[in-house]
Amino acid sequence: MHSNEFIQFFDGGVEPKLENLGGKGASLVTMTSAGMPVPPGFVVTTAQFDRFMQEAGITGHINQLLAGLDPEDVAQVDAVSAAIREDICSRPVPADMRTQTIEAYEDLMSRFDAPVPVAVRSSATAEDLPDASFAGQQDTYLWLEGFASVGEHIRSCWASLYTSRAIIYRLKNNIPDEGLSMAVVVQKMVNAKVSGVAMTLDPANGDRSKITIDASYGVGEMVVSGQVTPDNIVLDKVTLVSVAEHVGDKHAELVPDAAARSLVEREVDAERRSRRCLTDEELKAVAQMAKRAEKHYKCPQDIEWALDHDLPDGENLLLLQSRPETVHSAKKSASSAATPGSGGYASVLGAGIPSPDAPEASGNPAPGTTASGNPASGTAGFSLGSITASLMKASI
Repeated sequence: MHSNEFIQFFDGGVEPKLENLGGKGASLVTMTSAGMPVPPGFVVTTAQFDRFMQEAGITGHINQLLAGLDPEDVAQVDAVSAAIREDICSRPVPADMRTQTIEAYEDLMSRFDAPVPVAVRSSATAEDLPDASFAGQQDTYLWLEGFASVGEHIRSCWASLYTSRAIIYRLKNNIPDEGLSMAVVVQKMVNAKVSGVAMTLDPANGDRSKITIDASYGVGEMVVSGQVTPDNIVLDKVTLVSVAEHVGDKHAELVPDAAARSLVEREVDAERRSRRCLTDEELKAVAQMAKRAEKHYKCPQDIEWALDHDLPDGENLLLLQSRPETVHSAKKSASSAATPGSGGYASVLGAGIPSPDAPEASGNPAPGTTASGNPASGTAGFSLGSITASLMKASI
């Protein structure tokens, strides 16, 4: 299937545009174009959401509900949020758009020997930007199987543009709702044996000569949600030598259960808790991947990564997301806002493949829940599947 107005494959050869793909989707497409090891998938573009909302005829009513809303009145915001999301989730998707999304899903499944689980992830046009932190405001759903479940959760992601947290954030930061849109990422899940985050600076003080890596066993949700104390390693960005290291408790891991067809929480034994979950070689590879992302985007990055249990060592490190670091970068931007040519995330989304001499290179919610902690409707499940070179064929 070819990429089109409503569907854009990560490897579809179409230039990533923030207004079409949202922050997360645009990042995944540009990272794939740059040759980074991203699990395959596609983006349901903002054009789908915009047309859905237009045909549903509910935008005016939503604007009325949001007008004059007090961000300090949490109960009122919750009620408005629930009403809007229910309205969106109850509306039918136009048949032609639904058909194209089904075809895209079937195309993705055809890359594997057997159907594999996917993640369905919100990608709003105002997220993952250098001057804003929208993390966790919209929904992500994990380990979904079959289009019935995937299609239902795409619509749930559309509705999550109006979570209480997102509404309050926009109100408090004077971000207008007019012009906001939502894309949705559908991506092959990773059978993660170890996962985590990495930042191309020290978040404690903004030191850009360092790389900071947090790592734990299983799917990364337990790291980003703070449910476990991960290993924390600080490396020199040039030499990649560890300069500070803390081995976390890592008392539990979230792993796939083939029989239950879902993710399950499992206790980590004492021996595995007591040792670092990354080898020296794996630690270096994560740091190199983070450096590559920073060089490509030309600003400090906050990446999500995982080691896929189904792939051989040396080929199993996958990049799940890369977004601009916002806290310290925002401080620097404020002091150099008038400097021309400083670049930024939005300006480099279409930067293309980095030069041949480029250096080598959150968060997931619990199964059945969303990034904002809401119960996920529908059935989430699990099916093991590997990513191989033959599965990464182009879909243009």
